[in-house]
Amino acid sequence: MPDISTPLPAAPAPSTAAEGGMSLLNLAARQRMLSQRMVLQTLRACRGDPEQLAAAWQTLTLFTDSQRRLESCAGELPPQAAQQIQALYHGPQGVAPRIAAFVQTMQATLRTIERQDPHCQDGLRPVLEQMDPVLEALNEATSVFDRLARQKAEAIMRELTDIVTSIQTVAREAKIVSFNAQVMAARAGVHGREFAVVAHALSRITADIDAQAIKALALVTASRPRH
Repeated sequence: MPDISTPLPAAPAPSTAAEGGMSLLNLAARQRMLSQRMVLQTLRACRGDPEQLAAAWQTLTLFTDSQRRLESCAGELPPQAAQQIQALYHGPQGVAPRIAAFVQTMQATLRTIERQDPHCQDGLRPVLEQMDPVLEALNEATSVFDRLARQKAEAIMRELTDIVTSIQTVAREAKIVSFNAQVMAARAGVHGREFAVVAHALSRITADIDAQAIKALALVTASRPRH
């Protein structure tokens, strides 16, 4: 039985705007914390603490809103990622039924506490029995979102690497053009002075581009996810 001697603050009020700013991975990871908080609040509410009963309802609302957001996010993702999310929640081994069962049990238990049923302690048993299954389901979901986030980051890194490589290629070609222009300006003598100025300016610009490309490539390499 969890220690419930220390007062537990109420969960923050549900905020659609706040959730909109969270990544799907962070949202999925938060569900585990919310589920545990909710159970502790329910245990205290069953002991006659009305503030913890209100807090438990608030946490349950936040949990269900987040879960709805996670289960409906497939439409925002590329097809392959969307298929993984669909399989995660609604496939043959999907976790959605376990999470839904936990929510339904929580709702029934909180209603029993609201009615001040003297047997509300009995209603805690199903909640505690579902803790391991729901935590396992939430961990599975977090793992999938973590994998998708890493795949996305790796794809972005590959794209950035390709862009930087293209910039370096252009810079090298520009250097060759600049060198040839300087040679031609030297052969032209006095008549090639203005051309030489332009060639030198192009040389400096290409050197700057090359240096920045090298820095960008170093940053991309340093930021590459490590397994």
